[in-house]
Amino acid sequence: MKAEVLRAAGKLADTVREMNEAQRLVLVRRTATDRYAANPDAAPGTYGEFLARTSGILPHEPSARKRARQARRG
Repeated sequence: MKAEVLRAAGKLADTVREMNEAQRLVLVRRTATDRYAANPDAAPGTYGEFLARTSGILPHEPSARKRARQARRG
């Protein structure tokens, strides 16, 4: 019984962790300066424009260690 409760708690924690990560990514993408540019897929015309586009939080891939840990869980 105790093992089942711990397993359910672990699944709940994984779900909450995944939801928090998804919410963080939505916030990053919603507040990205590229979203407000006239042509976000075009290369920046000036160095100042480049700095403005890269001044916010950039989404990144998780580290290899974190990906391996997630692969073992799933």
